Amino acid sequence: MTSLRSAITSSLPSIRAAVSRSKREVVRRELENCHLVAGIWCHGLTVKQLQAIRGALPETTKLVVAKNTIVEKAIEGTKWEPLKPCIKGMNAWLFVHSDEIPPALKPYRDFQKEWKLVLNDFTGAVFEGRLYGPDDFQALETMPTRMESYAYLLGCLQTPAISLVSTLQSPERDAGKPGGEGEGEGAPATAASAGAD
Repeated sequence: MTSLRSAITSSLPSIRAAVSRSKREVVRRELENCHLVAGIWCHGLTVKQLQAIRGALPETTKLVVAKNTIVEKAIEGTKWEPLKPCIKGMNAWLFVHSDEIPPALKPYRDFQKEWKLVLNDFTGAVFEGRLYGPDDFQALETMPTRMESYAYLLGCLQTPAISLVSTLQSPERDAGKPGGEGEGEGAPATAASAGAD
């Protein structure tokens, strides 16, 4: 009996090390092709609540619960290193694999409102190499989506072209209107008839 117990306890550290390595690989894999990484303070959240959050997230976003030491080792020497100040307390990590940031953050905000979770807020995020603190999330949540950006750019490109086309077409339109420049013969006749009275 003693030998079985000692065999089990001696194998536990190697199992823990394997689980830790496995989790670190999961985090590293999630960091690849990632556009944003955000920490969520998950103290007091139940497994059921975490599953509900995961179910509400878009396909391009993943929520991973990992120890801070694992995340810290995974981001060492990467562009995600500015996230280090956020690696405190109990965190879940949101990995966004799309440049559509507001739609990726919205499901968690909706979840917060639904469950009235004031304290379980974002602890910070890194986007484009910059650290965003909890107070800076408004900028991330209100940034335009890709389609809104394309529409704006298209509008910026179209406006000068539309102005140019309307300017070029203006003399043609004026020529066809009564009293316009194209009515060379009608104008003197009107003046002659006005002088006859």
